[in-house]
Parts: sequence; structure tokens; C-alpha cells
Amino acid sequence: MIPYLKLTPIVKKFFLLTLFISLIYHGGFAQAPDVPFGAARSFYQQRLEDKEAVYFTPDKYPVKADGKTDVSDALQQAIKDVKDKNNFGVLFIPEGKYLISKTIFVPRAIRLIGYGKSRPVIILAKNSPGFQVADSTDKGKAKYMFWFVNNISKPGEVSDAGASTFYSALSNINLKIEDGNPVAVALRTHYAQHSFIAHADIDAGKGKAGMFDVGNEMEDVRFFNGDYGILTTKPSPGWQFMMVDTYFEGQHKAAISTQEAGLTIVRMHVKNVPTVIEIHPNYHEKLFMEDSRFDHVTGPAIIISNEDNAFNQISLRNVDCRDVKVLASYRRSKTTTVGEGAMYKVKNFIYGLQMDNLTADPVYKTIKEIQPLQVFPPPAKKDIPDFPAINTWANLQTLGAKGDGETDDTKAIQDAIDKYPVIYVPSGRYRITETLKLKPNTVLIGLNPIATQILLKDNTQAFGGFGGPVPMIETSKGGTNIVTGIGLSSGRINPRSVACKWMAGENSYLNDVKFLGGHGGMNKPGEQTGPGLYRGNDSDMWDTQYWSLWVTDGGGGTFKNIWSANTYATAGAYVSNTSTPGRIYALSVEHHVRNEVHFNKVANWKVYALQLEEESRESTECQPLELENCTDMTFANLYMFRVIRVNKPYPYSIRSWNNKNVELLNVHNYSQIKYTTTDPLYDIGTNITVRPWEFTRLVINSATTASEQPAQGNVQKLASGFEFANSLCTDSKGNIYFSEARMKRIYKWDANTKTISLLADYPWEPLSLACDKNDNLLVVFKYVPKPGYLVDGKPEVFNNPPDAAGTSFSGWGNSGFGSLVYSVNTDNPDESIQLLKKEAMPTGKTIYQALYPAHRWRDYHDFNTVSVNKATECWVAPDGVTIIPVVYDLARSSALVAAYPGKPVYTTDEYDKRTVQLKVSPEGYLSDLKYFAERGEFDSAVDSKGNVFIADGQVYIYDSTGKQIGMIKVPERPTSLAFSKDGKTLYVTGHNALYAVAIN
Repeated sequence: MIPYLKLTPIVKKFFLLTLFISLIYHGGFAQAPDVPFGAARSFYQQRLEDKEAVYFTPDKYPVKADGKTDVSDALQQAIKDVKDKNNFGVLFIPEGKYLISKTIFVPRAIRLIGYGKSRPVIILAKNSPGFQVADSTDKGKAKYMFWFVNNISKPGEVSDAGASTFYSALSNINLKIEDGNPVAVALRTHYAQHSFIAHADIDAGKGKAGMFDVGNEMEDVRFFNGDYGILTTKPSPGWQFMMVDTYFEGQHKAAISTQEAGLTIVRMHVKNVPTVIEIHPNYHEKLFMEDSRFDHVTGPAIIISNEDNAFNQISLRNVDCRDVKVLASYRRSKTTTVGEGAMYKVKNFIYGLQMDNLTADPVYKTIKEIQPLQVFPPPAKKDIPDFPAINTWANLQTLGAKGDGETDDTKAIQDAIDKYPVIYVPSGRYRITETLKLKPNTVLIGLNPIATQILLKDNTQAFGGFGGPVPMIETSKGGTNIVTGIGLSSGRINPRSVACKWMAGENSYLNDVKFLGGHGGMNKPGEQTGPGLYRGNDSDMWDTQYWSLWVTDGGGGTFKNIWSANTYATAGAYVSNTSTPGRIYALSVEHHVRNEVHFNKVANWKVYALQLEEESRESTECQPLELENCTDMTFANLYMFRVIRVNKPYPYSIRSWNNKNVELLNVHNYSQIKYTTTDPLYDIGTNITVRPWEFTRLVINSATTASEQPAQGNVQKLASGFEFANSLCTDSKGNIYFSEARMKRIYKWDANTKTISLLADYPWEPLSLACDKNDNLLVVFKYVPKPGYLVDGKPEVFNNPPDAAGTSFSGWGNSGFGSLVYSVNTDNPDESIQLLKKEAMPTGKTIYQALYPAHRWRDYHDFNTVSVNKATECWVAPDGVTIIPVVYDLARSSALVAAYPGKPVYTTDEYDKRTVQLKVSPEGYLSDLKYFAERGEFDSAVDSKGNVFIADGQVYIYDSTGKQIGMIKVPERPTSLAFSKDGKTLYVTGHNALYAVAIN
């Protein structure tokens, strides 16, 4: 071999060019920066045979791949044929140019996959009808080439993809928008798990965008031109979005324009744009970006909107910049973070609410580590391994496997594994009865994990009875295995089963694998729902198997686009005893009974876009995440969610003990209801709880044992033993009242006797409390009409008021009931209870007080407008001068705030974690909304000096100008606040206790 240094300069250049092209072609680098549109390699270079698939070929459809013949109707029919045939599956599209002129709808679980030496290109024809003028009623104000929907829709009856749109995809197909289509967008992709775009070039030309609304994940997608590469709102389930190995060039306004998308970005290259990412005004974003490149960005690279807000979380790691003068700009303060020189590396840029350790107070700050560069580095090397050449793939069905769900295919599959390194698994259900053991280099490739499944029938002998875990699939220790596009179903009654035991090494890959059982099952047309295909009424079988995914014994590698929602399994994922580097990209784990994900003795892992969800029926007592004896781990854009149907508190989302250098970046702990998990993290070894529900950074080092930080000495516990105490209010005598909503109880703390009593224990769920001028207790309660009960011969009916439209809380079963008000005389409540009647809002009359929701959860972002709406009706208290305006948010609010005419009132935008100030008119209307503090959850209270006390993990004190002047640490998360009559005591409810805080 001739040494490199002895080569001539011309030969050296040729050698380097050849090496660079080879790396690009074979996937060594993340992106191909200078390869023009359409020149990226085809991922599937020849036809794959699948008897259940549909092929978009001239022998089946009247099409020509000449780029001149309009194939719109034929393409839509082919997609419909896949859906009609099996309800899920693959449409294969051969290479060529295909012209369309109208929107193509892609329903749930249908995947469009191109094949050939070159990728097929689908082109939107010039001046296509309807693509010139924006539709003002459309969410994206656009017209779409491909619209992923939940079901095939008729014109005017489009059902957008949503939280239940699974398994949809477009892969190895390029899209191009020709001139004369200014409102055109190539893709609308608001889908959920196991849906993606991959191996695609998208040229939006002079159109609006390459993609509107994101969902789940994308890989190896390149965007060219258009106003935007991606224009997006929040993903449909409210989860984060994973982007791996993407490229953007030549967008006219921004590469990405976003709000609440949870952008989790690894290896993104952006070139020749005015802005990389702009966050919409008055919206937040949870942005994590790593190993990326900004090249020639004329304006601010990142435009940040909601400054110093806990929801707004910006984390950049190892971002190389060339000709990027302004790294970040801030809309409200109109300030900037400038770059450093012509070329520089952003080693670390973290902006938001941060805690350097478990005992640190959360503070808003910026970490900025920027290093000048002399040479612009090449793109980061990707960690997703290349698939072997497609001509080496052996078709499992031609090797004898039936895939009919009944035949025992164990021997056929194992024989294929023993003989062939690469096995293509066509659509089918492959039943096994023993563990499939992979060779060190075995590759299993399916193309749709709901159409291609490996399954167990109930009571398969090898997986039953008592004993240790028995895997369905077991990888080779330290191997380079690849498993992709396959569903694994362990059935209902196989207590020893583990769906996948993964011991493969750092260069292995598990991708697009669904762990079936309980959620996400689909049936073929006319097929009876069978065991293990859906979450049936068999709760005695839940939590009776081992883990679905078990990574152990030195296992590692890359894990991407995985959904583990098998309610029959003990946990969705268990990673143990490994220091082999691992990367997780988009793992969704949901609906388990006791535990979702457990890491035990794990080091050197990075976990991106881990999403955890607890459902009401099975997961009310489920621990979402456990971290034990872990070191050197990073979690980026970690989302932990309890669904709207959960009606019981849970103490913490993460249990941690004995962990070192575990960094959490961009944490979202949330729910649509007030029963959000109480605290995001409890560290068992140190007995410390972390309070902020939303934060940008926390470093866990829990090796030392310590007591939990004590509350301040002026905090006194008055009573305890409650489940979820809230809705404090006080009367003129100084007595305190609060409720326990789910238990339907109302309590009284007597100011004279210093004792607590159960004031009311009625069958009506109390939502919030207040006292009128004459000390009558007013109770907003939930009234559910009973079937068959008639009023004046007609059934009771309650319709949501118009303002219900601004919150998804109203759309998930929270309708059909009434938020009503009753009053009691607290000296004789049982005999004095009376329902208040609705009346018209007073006109020309000055009231004493108007009682409004102390907090509103408005996820459609209309808090600012709905807060100043003028109600038309109200309930009038027995005193005649206290009113409760009729607004929908009373249905969810857990406290009331008194608005006194002529005085400022403070309410909380719970969704955006912000407290606002409003003016109060003589009739009780609110106006002139102003932002006051970027904190807030359920309640606030004002002292005699005008200082505002805000409950948000702790109690924060602000002066009347909105400047923070103090903080009160309380033993548990505060849920409501109220001052004593003399103003010297602040009463606080936590979930479990009532406290009194002496105020100096």
C-alpha cells in the first residue's frame, strides 16, 4: 500500500473525493450536503415480493411513469385497494416520474414505499386546481399533495390524522411541487406512533412548505426551497417529534416554523436560509438539537418567543456554525445572543429553568459555551447502520414460512436464520413456539409492524408455567443485528415471555418494532378481534408477563421508532447491566399496570424523545420511569403524561436512586386534568423531591444520603391525611374551607378552636369553593344527569357553553354534565343546601365580587381572549351582590378567585404557566389583560400590601410590579392559597395536608 503522504496532490484530491462520496453513498455521514434534489440513493433498489401488498404498476392500474400523465385518481384507488384488502399494509411504487394534480389521502396503517435504482418522484403539476389561494378554514391555510388521514375521506369530510393514526408512512419516494402552486404543501403528517417519513427528498419550489404538522418521527429527509421546510403546530397526541439525519436548504422564510412541536433533532444540516427555527409569537417550544450544522444563516438562527417561561426549553449541543452572526434572538426583550466569529461550535447552549443538582433552587438562566473554529467540520457520522445490499435479502416465505397465524413457523424461521444473514419478512402473522436465536450478523427486515408480526398463541408451553424469562427473539451477544418493521405479540397467557431480549452490540439496530398486546391492534376486514389484539376485559391477565423489550448483558446500539404498549407485560422496556453505548430515538411506552420503563445498572446511554403515558383503566398506579444505579446518561425531551380519564393522583413520575451524572434536558410532566403526577422526580436515596413540572435541565447525582430539605420554620402543618386537598377560601370570621374533590368532601378549619371538621359529605363532586359577603359557602360542583330522570317530562340535558371549544379537556368525555352552584349556611349545612339559579349578568349595578376560575387550561391557546369574554349569565349568591359568571372553565378549575370592582385581579394561564393581571368593572367583567409573572399552576393570593403569592411547586412572592421578592418552601406541592382575615397567615393546601405560614 502506498502511504497517503507520498501521493501526488491530484491523486490526493481524487482519493479524498472518492472517500467522501463513498461515505455519503454508504451512510457514513449523516447527510449529503451538496447532493442536489433527487440525487440521493434509493433505499430499496429492487422490487420486494409480498403477496399481501399492492403494486402501483401498469399491469394493475392505468398509469404511466412519464411525469406527464396525471395518475391522481389511480394512485388514490391503489391506496384504497390496500386499505380495503387488509385494513393495513404496503403500496409499492416503482421508480419513475408520477404527475398528480389533487390531494392524495393516505389512511391509517398504509405505507407508500418506492423501489428501483432511483427513487420514484411524485410531482404536483403546474397550476394544479385549488393550489393557488389559501383556504381560510384550513388549519394550515394550505393545500396538500399528500394528506395522512385517519380514514379514507370523501371531499369535504376529511378526518385528519390524529392520536389513533398508527403505522402510516412514506418511504423512498421524492416529492416535488412545480410552479404556480403558492399554497401547496407536500405532506400533512399529524399522525401518531409508528408513522414516519424516511429516505425522501422534498422540493417545495415556490410553494408554502415541504411539510405541515409533524408526527412521531422522520429519518433521512431532505427539504429544498419553499417558504418553510416544516411548518408545524403541536403533534396530535401532544408528544414530541423526533428528527434524525435531516437536511434543509434554500427555504425563503425559515427551515422550520413551529409551536409546541417538541422538536428533538439529531444531525440536522441547514444551509442558505434566513432562520433555522422560528418559534411562533407567544408560543413555547421544547427544542433539543445535537450534532448539527448551520451554514450561511442570514438572520437569527433561533427565534425564541416565551422568555423565562418554564415551558420554553432550548437545548443545543455540538452545533457547528458558519456565517451565522446571530445564534438566537428573543421576541419580547428584543435582545440577541450573537455568534463568535465566522465559524464556531456551540458546544452547549441551554436556556430555561434549570437545576444544577437535586438540592438547587430552580432558576431561569442561560448556559453558553461557544468555541471558535478554524475549519468547518464535516457532518457528524450517523449511528444508524446501513442495511445489507437488497439483492442479498432472502424472502422468508419462499423459504417455507407460512405466516398464516396458525402454522408453527418456528423451524422454518430458525432454519432461515441459521442459513441466511439477511431475511426479508413479508406481510403475515408468523406463529412460533420456541425462542428464535439470531446469529451475530442476522438481519430481519419487515416493512410494516402491524402487517408483519411474529406471535405466540396463548399457553404456548415453552413460555408458560413458572420460571425465568423466555424471549421470543434473542439476539447474539455483541452482535451487529438489525431487526426492523416487525410486530412482536406475546399473547395474553404466556407468563414467562419476553418479546425481545437484546444483547447485540453498539452497532446494532432495533427499529420500527411494535410490542403488541392491549393497545394499537388492528384487524383485517371481517376478522374477529382475538386475544392479544386489543385491550379486552381481561384485567386478571394484565401484568403477568416479563418485560416486552429487555436490553441486558452488555446490549446496546440504536433503538428507534418503537412503541411498547402491551398491558400484559410487567414493563414496556427494561434496560439492565450494560455500559455498551446505546441511543434511543422515539420510544413510546404506555398503558402498563406497575411500570413503564426501568433502567438498572446502565451507563453511556442517550435517550431522545422518550414518551410515557398512563391510561385510567390499567395505569392509575403505574410508575412511569425508574432509574437505579445509572451513570453517564442523558434524557432529552422527556415527556410524561397521564391521560384525561385518570381521576386519581400519583406521587412522582421518576423514581431515582444511586445515580451519577444523569442529565435530564427538556422535561414535560403534564396532563389535561388537575391530577398531573404530583412531582416529576423523587430521589429515594437522598429523600429529595423535585417540584417543577416543566424544566430545561436537571443533573442527578444521588450517591449521598441526606434528608429532604426542610420547609421554612414559619410553616406549620394543621391537618393531614387527604388525597388531593384544594380550593381554599376564607370567611369574614377567619374560618378556612377546602375540599377533596374525588372523595366529594368539604372541610372546615375553625379559626377559634383551631380544629378541623368534615363540613359536607354529599354525593356531589365539589370543584371549587368561595364565600359570599354574608359567609354563605358557595360550592361549584359537577352534576351528572341520571338516565331516565325527567324534568317537566323531558330528560335533563346539559350542553357545553361556546367557550368550551378552546380546550381539549371539553372534548374527551367532559361534556353532558353541568357545572352548577349550591350554597350552604356553614352553621347548618345539611338543612340549608340550596341550588343557585342562573340569571342574566347585572347591568348598571355594582356588585361586591365576581368569582372566576383561578386557573384555566386552554390548550388551543385562547386564554388571553376567553379570559376577557363577557359572560351573559351568572349565578347570584344569597347575599345578592356576589356573582359567579357562567364559563366553561369552572368544569375543570379547582379554585375560585375573587374579582373586586376597581381592584386588580390575578388569574393563571395554567397551560402556559403564567399569571396575568386584569381589571374588574363595576358589573364584574374583566379586561386589560397583562402578563404579570411567568409562573403559575392552580392558585394565587394577594396580601394587604398588594404582593402576589403564586403556587408553582413552591410559593413564589412577587411585588405589585411583577418582580419576584421571595419564595416560601412548603413540605409538598401547593394546590391552593388563602390569607387569614388579618393577613398575618397564609393558608396552603398540599395534596395531603393543610398548612399555615406565618407572614412577617
